[in-house]
Amino acid sequence: MPLSARVSAVDPVAYAGHRIDPERRRGRGATINPGGRFETEQRISEDDGWGSLGELAPFKTEIAVEKARTIITKNDSPDISFDRSINPYRGCEHGCVYCFARPSHAYLGLSPGLDFESKLTAKPDAALLLEKELSASSYQPRTIAIGTNTDAYQPIEKKLRIMRGILEVLERFSHPVGIVTKSALVQRDIDILAPMAAKGLAKVAISLTTLDPKVARGMEPRAA
Repeated sequence: MPLSARVSAVDPVAYAGHRIDPERRRGRGATINPGGRFETEQRISEDDGWGSLGELAPFKTEIAVEKARTIITKNDSPDISFDRSINPYRGCEHGCVYCFARPSHAYLGLSPGLDFESKLTAKPDAALLLEKELSASSYQPRTIAIGTNTDAYQPIEKKLRIMRGILEVLERFSHPVGIVTKSALVQRDIDILAPMAAKGLAKVAISLTTLDPKVARGMEPRAA
């Protein structure tokens, strides 16, 4: 049986319909914005020759607010070194093209492409929820991982300061935390992290992909 009969080939014409004009996606990582994998319908832009696609506005960052009921996510996977994590945001404005978390945006009915880095969700009640969960008599403390599905120090954190509030709670409870980030904004919270680290309660890992600025702009355009 020929390969073409056994494997459905990708339609390059349909795929090209998801590509976004470079001017609209300037400063972003993804080049396409296909629908989420759980959506029953797909919307594809088709140039009718009138030049209307070029008139579309650039992708701007939009922030929605999530009223979460809990903030600590637990897992029992044998393949992961931690059993709990916190993600103060959904999506990530850093726009790293290789990010493994992109497909998770489909659960919101959004695209893993440009939507992931431009349509973000914030959890402003994170610190209050965390304090409530840590205060529960049944809670058993173990290191909380932050930066697993979103970068807590992405650009919008500078204004929203949700991560700052989380750290203030963790410091009060003397609770261990491990942070992974690509952002220099983590230095803002050195006044909290340094004393925690001195007690063995905090570890921060900086993910550095390349020393080539041109490569960095292409692979992780808003990480700094």
